[in-house]
Amino acid sequence: MFKNDYQGGAVVEIFCAQGKDPVAKWKLSGGTIHKEYNKEIKGFVYCLEGSSQTVKMQMPRNGKMSLGLLQRFLVFQVNVPHDRDFSIELMVTDTAHLKRRLYLSTVHKELSTTLWHAKIPLWSTLCIDLVSFTRKLFKDAAFVSLDGITVFANCSIRRLFTMKAEPIGAGKFICGLMEWIPRSCHFPKDIKHITQVLNIENMKKSDNTSQKNKNNTTIQCNTTYWNATVKMMNGPEWF
Repeated sequence: MFKNDYQGGAVVEIFCAQGKDPVAKWKLSGGTIHKEYNKEIKGFVYCLEGSSQTVKMQMPRNGKMSLGLLQRFLVFQVNVPHDRDFSIELMVTDTAHLKRRLYLSTVHKELSTTLWHAKIPLWSTLCIDLVSFTRKLFKDAAFVSLDGITVFANCSIRRLFTMKAEPIGAGKFICGLMEWIPRSCHFPKDIKHITQVLNIENMKKSDNTSQKNKNNTTIQCNTTYWNATVKMMNGPEWF
């Protein structure tokens, strides 16, 4: 879908809740998925409500097609309601032309050796490092393209785009090349939000902190726990 589009700029926009029909290229499934005006951010959002297993937005609509997105970072501007589940499934292709799935979810909240977490306050700009996940979780495979995106309930989505470099202002997890998020993607100045990068290195650091908190019986109330399950298509499962 994006294969023949120019992707050499700072950003490639995938979804914006503004406009007449933002989900024209998406397949909507399950319960309640609707567009509404959010007074807080002074703009429209798409809301997914219901079961985190069945309520979803999938792109491309036709599962046989590929997105062909080449930039390193996938960026979500999202609001996850307190005490509600939320998941993201991504399909990536590597240099061996293998299709691989990456699944990030808040469904699993018990601490374990495979549990990673990211702090998500009200509105968040979540930057998923596709190169890091592909290389570390698939035995040094090299990321080529992002070819499928599925967003599950429960959440409100403002924008979805890719960036070729890590955005400036990514909380305490700032490293490598960085670029400003374009002005068109900025939140209103009075909105409390955070920009955070999710990659293997940061998540492992967070996991160590979580284990220490468990031993000290100290739990952070504002922490959302992410369990990443990664699968290789037509092959063995990787955890």
